[in-house]
Amino acid sequence: MNRIVLLALTLTLLTTLVTSARYPYQKVLQHSRIRGRQHGPNVCAVQRVMGSNKQYYTNCKQWYQRKICGKSTVIVYECCPGYEKVPGERGCPAALPLSNIYDTLGIVGAATTQLYSDRANLRPEIEGPGSFTIFAPSNEAWAALPAEILDALVSNVNIELLNALRYHMVDKRLLTDEMKHGGTVPSMYQNLDIHIHHYPNGIVTVNCARLIKADHHATNGVVHVIDKVITAVTNNLDEVVETEESLETLRTAVAASGLDTLLQSEDKQYTLLAPTNEAFEKVPKETLARILGDPEALKDLLHHHLLHSAQCSEAIIAGSSIETIEGTPLEVGCLGDELTLNGKAIISKKDILATNGVVHFIDELLIPDSAKTVSELGKDSVVSTAIDLFLQAGLSSHLAVNERVTVIAPHNNAFKAGTPVIDRNMKNLLQNHIIKDQLSSKYLYHGQVLETVGGNKLRVFVYRNALCIENSCIDAHDKKGRYGTLFIVDKLLTPPSGNVMDVLKADSRFSMLVAAIQSAGLTETLNREGTFTVFAPTDEAFRALPRGELNKLLGNAKELSNLLKYHIGDEILVSGAVSQLIRMKSLQGEKLEAMSVSTLMLNFFIFYCSLCMGVYKIAYIHGVSCA
Repeated sequence: MNRIVLLALTLTLLTTLVTSARYPYQKVLQHSRIRGRQHGPNVCAVQRVMGSNKQYYTNCKQWYQRKICGKSTVIVYECCPGYEKVPGERGCPAALPLSNIYDTLGIVGAATTQLYSDRANLRPEIEGPGSFTIFAPSNEAWAALPAEILDALVSNVNIELLNALRYHMVDKRLLTDEMKHGGTVPSMYQNLDIHIHHYPNGIVTVNCARLIKADHHATNGVVHVIDKVITAVTNNLDEVVETEESLETLRTAVAASGLDTLLQSEDKQYTLLAPTNEAFEKVPKETLARILGDPEALKDLLHHHLLHSAQCSEAIIAGSSIETIEGTPLEVGCLGDELTLNGKAIISKKDILATNGVVHFIDELLIPDSAKTVSELGKDSVVSTAIDLFLQAGLSSHLAVNERVTVIAPHNNAFKAGTPVIDRNMKNLLQNHIIKDQLSSKYLYHGQVLETVGGNKLRVFVYRNALCIENSCIDAHDKKGRYGTLFIVDKLLTPPSGNVMDVLKADSRFSMLVAAIQSAGLTETLNREGTFTVFAPTDEAFRALPRGELNKLLGNAKELSNLLKYHIGDEILVSGAVSQLIRMKSLQGEKLEAMSVSTLMLNFFIFYCSLCMGVYKIAYIHGVSCA
């Protein structure tokens, strides 16, 4: 009992501590404090990426997954910001001594920034009175600079190095809870802006450099240690595109589409996934020419390369779905030090900061569905086999541009037993899988009739858990292209042909059933206009009855009629709609119960139906409207 009470109190305390933090960084830091509490006061749990010097305060998801960017991490425990160890005591019980910014740089492990401050004659200012914030590059950040840049800075200490350090400074105290996402603060170098992003996962960046040790108080300000040396940002997204040689094709496309106005706007922040010249060259020439010559497709293509917010690479530590301004989400993630898009490491250059966002260069063109033809939609997809069949049948003109169609494309699984031979009948069948309009499945309704390019009319059936066109049910979300849409279905459909009696007479397995229907006087009923589902006993099912009972049944027209009506539903039930127990009214008046046992036999679906004589296996025939 005491253990339960203690657990409840602990959970209450943890919840209070986490919810008391208002901003993402503080929430993550608070979670790390909670995880490190068992090691003593003011101890934080930190996840260190194995094989690197990168480490992160841990949130709940990271804690259980033990991974950052797909790489395994180890948990280490260290003093939380602002605290230090005391020999012989547990945890980190002592607050760090409060000193000026210059001394604090040495305390928090930014010795190189401290050294360069001294060389640039900045030391007197950051030792003296005032209120400053300095974003201090770590020792590793300075070491990562190209040698020629570092030499140029250090050799001209009174000008370039001082200017560089002043760009890392703000003339007021600025803590992480004051760093608003998408905001800017003027630096102490010509008031040039420093760009701040405070992400939901607790990561804070300035000019896409991550704060790795934040909120260290000093007597005259605050020190934040960052993982890069930052430089001033003066170009907007459009100017970045204009000045990069490797973006020449993109530059032409932007000018042709009028997107340059958006890329110049300072109203919002974007991430531009900028395809390089190489990325455009990988696309087939006819495809690229078609898109570049189609203003609507070009607009969708370029909008598909713009994310709604600025995403610095340092903020991406796991996969997340981010919507493009074209409307389609992209899966943005990371694999080690590489950024990934939809699971592919195609980002060749990252974190080119602009005044209104950030640019990542990519070496593959991201073509959205909305800019593709039907053929392109189906290529390398779950309906690639069906698309090949359409092309083999000579129907490519319907799958190209300028003709609005909806293609009913069976899933590749429908062809596991083999692909059909393209003959005249198959070509006619495939023509009846192409509807004469570009539709969306969410607007289809029960009883709707669709006209195909083959001249047939197809019916729509809406069920509780299924949406079907004739005997094929939609198996996945639509893929909507520039002029055409793909409906992905579970199998090749069978257009209606004749009425119920026509279907039964054409199949030799139902000769005894046809004779029984005629004997019972139900021929007229099944020939009239209406909708039926026949649970049709095969000749084998009839022969399974004892001969005496069968003869007695066939000799009594009234009893035979009553029994056969119990096998006929008064609506059309498509096999693909039977995913659970279905009850439907029979012509006899009683309810029929149907349940799928997942056995597919051509266009026949096996059910078990309780007859008055016992339980028999019967075949399902899809109902056909008697016209």
